[in-house]
Amino acid sequence: MKALSKKKYKGTTKSGPLLLIALPGILYLIINNYIPMFGIFLAFKDYDFVKGIFGSKWSGFKNFKYLFSQDAFIITRNTILYNLAFIVIGTIAAIFIAVILCELGEKARVKIFQSALLLPNLLSWVVIGFIGYAFLNSDTGFINNTIFRLLGQDPVSWYTTKKYWPVILIIVYLWKNAGYSSIIYMASISGIDKSIFEAAKIDGATKIQQIKSITLPLLKPTIVILTLMSVGRIFYSDFGLFYQVPMDSGALYDVTQTIDTYVYHGLMELNDVGMSAAAGLYQSVIGFILVISANAIVRKIDSDNALF
Repeated sequence: MKALSKKKYKGTTKSGPLLLIALPGILYLIINNYIPMFGIFLAFKDYDFVKGIFGSKWSGFKNFKYLFSQDAFIITRNTILYNLAFIVIGTIAAIFIAVILCELGEKARVKIFQSALLLPNLLSWVVIGFIGYAFLNSDTGFINNTIFRLLGQDPVSWYTTKKYWPVILIIVYLWKNAGYSSIIYMASISGIDKSIFEAAKIDGATKIQQIKSITLPLLKPTIVILTLMSVGRIFYSDFGLFYQVPMDSGALYDVTQTIDTYVYHGLMELNDVGMSAAAGLYQSVIGFILVISANAIVRKIDSDNALF
């Protein structure tokens, strides 16, 4: 018994400093992710600010009924389709950037490229929104006043014309995130045994053939894991992208409104806490089902690359 207690004490002394290091992150997860879960029942209440959380009447599925009768299809469609585009196009762009930078080698210009690619990720969406406004403003914007004028084209009212915004939002997303996402793929490529490339080079393989036959297949585990993690958040959207960049223009809601912006409008503008909670619960449950389903599919196809 004494020997066992000594082993436990030694294990505690060894893991103690590690637990202290992890404590801020654990507290953040508890406060930010777990404690708010107790508010789930607000989705089933007709919340009254005077009566408070516990005094408000239960409304059953009334909030969900209102959600699905009003905007559920539009916000769900926008959230899923944009995230699918971000996953597919963003992954391709990140891998392309990573491969190009790794092929360039350790040169001074690589550092310049890396700085240029990482800088947008450090900017807030508020700043990016105003940069976009400087380009897209119908009266003083760079595109209307410079590019379209040189081409002899009529100016476009960007913030009231819906058809352009799916492309604009995807371009802005890639500009901000593709460079940062490529870091993980660059690390994976750097970890590939260089002797494999040397052997392929001796056999006469070109750079394109090496990328196609060596780099991309060995990146498969990383791609699968990151894709599964992205699928888990396919019902979540980047609030800043869909709120700040379109400048919250009501004329664009059909193509820019997502679940996150819908919850914001319901909570901050309509003061409808119950509807916002219902939308958030709907978002979480469907996201959980999707990540479980995606992982099950991957486990059947290639069990080695599944998350669990």
